[in-house]
Amino acid sequence: MRYRLIAGACMVWALAGSASAAPTAPIKVDIDGTRRSAAVTKYEYGMFIEPIGGLVARTLWAELLDDRKFYYPVVPQARDVPPPLNAEGRPGVSYRKWRPVGGDDVVVMDAKTPYVGAQSPVVTVDAASKRGLSQAGIGLAKGKRYDGYVQLAGDPGAKVEGTLVWGPSPSDRQTVGLSTPSADWKRADFSFTPTVDATDARLEITGQGQGQFKIGAVSLMPSDNIRGWRADTTAIAKSLNSGFWRLPGGNFLSDWDWHGAIGPRDKRAPMFDHAWSAMQPNDIGMDEWLDLTKIIDVEPYITVNAGLGDANSAAEEVEYINGPATSTWGARRAANGHPEPYRVKFWNIGNEPYGWWQIGKTTLDYYMIKHNHFAAAMRAVDPSITLIASGAMPDQLHARDVKENSTLESIAHKFGTEEDWTGGFLAKAWGNFDGISEHWYDRPEERPNAPADIELMEWARSPSNHVRMKAEEWKIYQSRFPAMKDKNIFLSMDEYAYFGQVNLKSSLAYAMVMQEMLRHTDFLTMSAFTTGASTMDITPTTSVMNATGLVFKLYGERFGTGVTPLAVDGQSPQPAPRYVVGSAHPQVRAGSPTYPLDVIAGLSPDGKALRIGVVNATFDTQTVALNLKALKPKAAGRKWVLTGASLKAENKVGQPAGVTIAESADKLSGGRLTAAPTSVTVFEFPLDGR
Repeated sequence: MRYRLIAGACMVWALAGSASAAPTAPIKVDIDGTRRSAAVTKYEYGMFIEPIGGLVARTLWAELLDDRKFYYPVVPQARDVPPPLNAEGRPGVSYRKWRPVGGDDVVVMDAKTPYVGAQSPVVTVDAASKRGLSQAGIGLAKGKRYDGYVQLAGDPGAKVEGTLVWGPSPSDRQTVGLSTPSADWKRADFSFTPTVDATDARLEITGQGQGQFKIGAVSLMPSDNIRGWRADTTAIAKSLNSGFWRLPGGNFLSDWDWHGAIGPRDKRAPMFDHAWSAMQPNDIGMDEWLDLTKIIDVEPYITVNAGLGDANSAAEEVEYINGPATSTWGARRAANGHPEPYRVKFWNIGNEPYGWWQIGKTTLDYYMIKHNHFAAAMRAVDPSITLIASGAMPDQLHARDVKENSTLESIAHKFGTEEDWTGGFLAKAWGNFDGISEHWYDRPEERPNAPADIELMEWARSPSNHVRMKAEEWKIYQSRFPAMKDKNIFLSMDEYAYFGQVNLKSSLAYAMVMQEMLRHTDFLTMSAFTTGASTMDITPTTSVMNATGLVFKLYGERFGTGVTPLAVDGQSPQPAPRYVVGSAHPQVRAGSPTYPLDVIAGLSPDGKALRIGVVNATFDTQTVALNLKALKPKAAGRKWVLTGASLKAENKVGQPAGVTIAESADKLSGGRLTAAPTSVTVFEFPLDGR
């Protein structure tokens, strides 16, 4: 049914663009230059990142090997034990495993004197055949150099070599002899350059001769990595101008001790993340995360573990990151190669502590005590930090098995109860936070009984309704707690996503999300999209910015830091949803009163230009009839149009870009503008006398 709807939608679009299509009536849009909101902060288009299984390892981190410190035993596939289900009942993450070479039992795991963690592999060699271990499933690019090493120990009679195999032919491989093992652990380096592209290459570490050899840790990275981070994906991340990234999680945090991920990477024991039922090698600790923010030129926003973690651990983390080198933990940071404090400003206490899925989930009253202890301990170390509490408004909280498409009326009774964590902070933790966070997620659902134009409009509007709902609830809090305005308590929407498609259709939805957030800059000053890597299409060897990334690029550049939003009115309010589906879709009316268009406006940072954003989630060309107050734009300007050939258009590695942003000159003729079908357009016109 979905494909028939999309095909029908494309046919409607084609007809709308033909000479015989009837023109639509102009949409009246009033823009008032005297009614201004707070300027957009640099934190409006932030990103959230979390090492869910291999998410970061397969996207931003450059390491090509899974389980490089041997959390799992080296056994044949038939002996694998699947990881347990996570808290939500989902199966655990599967990794590429090391497999024995030369026989099922040639590798024995040493648990008495491991190099790191609980065990290290030991291989007894043979003079007649190669024995060792290998890992397959590695992606390689032709002609690119890959550098690696192995931490090696053993008997000098064992002759050990590393081989990278990228094809079935004897010539489709490269072998490097490694240094002679000794009783002490030594690092043996190697480099390979494959002659073809490969998606299922394998690395083998094998030996012959006499005696044994042990492997402590193995690494393989492309030579162009930037201190362990991928060069290609971090370049795309930097181009987004995100302002900040929230890290390192997420549900992951509630079971992670940051202390175990500092110092030399090879000596950090791997751990099991029970939130996602996944092994983590602990290669990415706070120093690596903060180095990433420097590489992509954003500010870090750190969340501390308030699940199984405690206030003392959080205070030590603040000292490690922000303390002087003369402090206890600042000295540890300096010893690890970072003498200067990182000076991180934003700190979030806990992640979704209200959720039944969360490790360390507790009651509201108990968590208020816990939050206050964390805040006091962290501020005692650094009084200058900005603390953000982990709130949740009533539309989000309900019993585990309850399905709810909430309205403001349906949730009114929840304010001030266990289902109102944001209100709980305002009532019971006042003075121990500067802002409150909010998370929302939406899952796209088709409306099979809706006409194609209504289906598209309601599908695209769905996620922005979450933003409007949070904004309406925030106003209720401001009326109940007037001191919020005096203290400039702000809202940080620091996790959100519209899961599913990544194409032109979803770009229209995310553009509406951006525009709804820009209507509430007086208190919604931070947001972080889930996840930073979700703005890209990524393979093991290359990457491109996807359709979602283009939305962030467009708004980050045209409605970014310093833009002052202006009031937008009209004569066609957004209608109530006609085809309510599923659950967790707030029943509010996001958007400007300019149906079927969504319109925002703002002044450029220097105040010399008017910018107008128009989302046209229809299959028709739409005309905007402007009525401007206290604004005199010149007729000649420019526009940036994000669109594609169909709603299914996408940007994938190895294919021509299906969704693009085209810049061109434009004219404001008779106060009218034109918006192409299924497009996002930002217009800019210089103002007279500016």
